[in-house]
Amino acid sequence: MSGALHIVGTPIGNMADLSPRAVATLTSADLIACEDTRRTGRLLQLAGIPKRPLTVANEHTERSRAGSIIDQIAGGASVALVSDAGMPGISDPGMALVNAVIEAGLTVDVIPGPTAISAALVLSGLPMDRYVFEGFLPRKGTERTAIVRSIVGEKRTVVLYESPKRVVATLAALAEACGPERPVAVGRELTKLHEDVVRGSLASVRAHFVEHEPRGEFVIVVGGRAVDDEWSDASLIAALRDHLASGATKRDAVRAVMEASGCSKRRVYDLSLTLLQQG
Repeated sequence: MSGALHIVGTPIGNMADLSPRAVATLTSADLIACEDTRRTGRLLQLAGIPKRPLTVANEHTERSRAGSIIDQIAGGASVALVSDAGMPGISDPGMALVNAVIEAGLTVDVIPGPTAISAALVLSGLPMDRYVFEGFLPRKGTERTAIVRSIVGEKRTVVLYESPKRVVATLAALAEACGPERPVAVGRELTKLHEDVVRGSLASVRAHFVEHEPRGEFVIVVGGRAVDDEWSDASLIAALRDHLASGATKRDAVRAVMEASGCSKRRVYDLSLTLLQQG
């Protein structure tokens, strides 16, 4: 019997979301590759699945374990790949191992399961026909600034993951770049007992979490820029300031903001002069 790597989606909070197919796959697996043996061991226990051999394949070890796992699959073993919650490879380890098995010419299949992306999207009330997933923003630096800047002109809905420690700062950065009235929905503890979704503008939702201490796991869903959305002078100046702070020349900053906003070159250029006069 030929072996395979089975990518198994696991619950993001509610154990009842573990599918019968996932249970069957984990029960019959010769080996389960996981992020944390304690978390996965607990999952098996709660699901009534007998103990299975486990190996750690997290962000630090999945590349080094790939060769051994490939050898076992080639020998006919059934290997299940799980993360602590959700789908392996989506803001979780797994991609490197999956790619290695594919490159080895072996079978890979998927047992779908819950993801915070889709759960947050359908709860947000924002357009979900086209969206962009950015995962976790970098904590700081030019890469973070560049991603926030790209969201300013994005017409598709944008989905972000964030920690409770940084959710207020991220909402503030988005409000400064995109304008305080940009629509947003923030999902917290999705599928869990204390699931909550706060909808409104970037400014009002940020204010909510300033007043109510953020707890749990967060998904931020930001509405896309409306085609006819008129950028305020404050939003344009904030975008120019970000570009200049990252080392762009005035000319390059004006061009980037003009392209992102769709505003005229004259308007953006005049605002850049105002910004420079302000120091």
